[in-house]
Amino acid sequence: MKHLEVVAAAIIQEGRLLAAQRGYGRYKDFWEFPGGKVEPGETPQQALQREIQEEMGVAVEVGELVGTAEHTYPEFQVTIHCFLCRVVQGKLKLLEHENARWLFREQLYDVEWLPADIGLLKKLENRLA
Repeated sequence: MKHLEVVAAAIIQEGRLLAAQRGYGRYKDFWEFPGGKVEPGETPQQALQREIQEEMGVAVEVGELVGTAEHTYPEFQVTIHCFLCRVVQGKLKLLEHENARWLFREQLYDVEWLPADIGLLKKLENRLA
């Protein structure tokens, strides 16, 4: 079975977490942390900076590792490394996602998250006001 190593950005501003809605593929319309695959030769932090620039048109500062999650989908296995991130330059634009929302703690489960991301949400709840 194919295995993917991916990185995800937990972008928190003013007590809210950024959630992005997928706009393509089998998991279209599910919500996720923005991010993507780690390319050969990249550190997870470099991959995350590149992916967020490509997906949202902003530069981020990658902070501490929130956690790592593993999940098996019918088609592949994924390992996700989720980092706290802070936008340091630019204004968020949706270049690949269908929609985005800033969610307060009590709204985290109002959207349908990808199964692999749910475990990471629990680690972020206490970081939200």
